[in-house]
Amino acid sequence: MAGGTAPVTPEPGRSVARRSPAIMAPGRVKPAAVTILMGAAVLTLVQIVNWAMGYRLNSAGIRPRTLGGLWGVADGPLLHTGWGHLISNLVPFVIFGFLILVGGLRQFLAVTALVWIVSGLGVWLTAESGSLTVGSSALVFGYLAFLVLRGVFSRRFAQIVMGLVLLALWGGIFWGLLPGHDGISWQAHLFGAIGGGLAAFLVARADAPQRRRQAAA
Repeated sequence: MAGGTAPVTPEPGRSVARRSPAIMAPGRVKPAAVTILMGAAVLTLVQIVNWAMGYRLNSAGIRPRTLGGLWGVADGPLLHTGWGHLISNLVPFVIFGFLILVGGLRQFLAVTALVWIVSGLGVWLTAESGSLTVGSSALVFGYLAFLVLRGVFSRRFAQIVMGLVLLALWGGIFWGLLPGHDGISWQAHLFGAIGGGLAAFLVARADAPQRRRQAAA
C-alpha cells in the first residue's frame, strides 16, 4: 500500500479540529502584493495627470464646511501637492496596506472605506476655514493604527507582536497627530488614526465567534 495519510472521518458526536490559516499564508502573499501595487499605481497615475495639469485637480480636495468641498472627502486621498508628497506617503501605504491585505481583500476594503470616510468627514468638520486638504496620509495613519491596535482587541499574540514591531519602526509618525506643523493637516492624521482604531475594534469583534470556536476545538 502506498504511503500517505487517510482522511479522518469524525465519529458521531465528535468534531475534528482544523488549524486556522497562518497570518502570512503563502497563498495570500502574492495576491496581496499585486493588489497593493495596483493601488500604488492608481495613486501614481492620478499624480501624473495632476502634475500634467499644473495641479488643478487639487481644487477638488476637502474644503471644510462647504457643500462643494464635501466632495473632496471622496477624492482628497487620491491627490497630492507634489512628487515628494506622494512618495512620502506611497512607501508606508504599500507596506501597511500589504500587511492588511494578507488578512483578506474584504478586510482591506472595509478598513480602507472606514478610514477614508472618518478621516474625510473629520477634516471637513474641524479643519480651518478656507483650507484645502489633499493626500493619502490619512490612509497611512489609519492603516498603522489598525495594525497596532488589532492585536490588542483580538488578543492574538502574533498580531500584538507585529503591532509592537511596527510601533517601534514607524511610531514616530504619530507626532503628526498633534497640531502646530505648518502645511500639514493634523486633522487628517488624527481622524485617519481614529478610523483605523475603530476598524481594528470592529474587525476583532466580527472575528470573535471564530476565535471562540478555534479555542473550543
